[in-house]
Amino acid sequence: MARILIIEDSADNMRLFQAVLRLHRHEIRGMADGTGLQATMESFAPDLVLMDIQLPGRDGYELLREIRAFPAPLADVRILALTAHAMAGDEAKVLDAGFDGYITKPISVAAFPHQIHEALGPR
Repeated sequence: MARILIIEDSADNMRLFQAVLRLHRHEIRGMADGTGLQATMESFAPDLVLMDIQLPGRDGYELLREIRAFPAPLADVRILALTAHAMAGDEAKVLDAGFDGYITKPISVAAFPHQIHEALGPR
């Protein structure tokens, strides 16, 4: 179906995200941080990036800016924030930063595939 890059430092979360998405026949590549991001983006050419906000080293906002500075079509990939921050204003903050969407953690295993399907739909 789609190629999805997941940038998530929690091994448990990564296993869960990958398992759910593979059940829906998506091709998945995972990264624990932003090391080698451009090379991974170039070789994998994801249709969607799921990115944790709180990462070791560079955070999700820094990686978002880095991706948006890549040459097209890499810069145009859809990027969803994955975050445990679910307070009032958090969604607006990630959308204002340039993310294309927002999914709170812990995810709903039932809703997650639908959220991904919607993110992959028409802009």
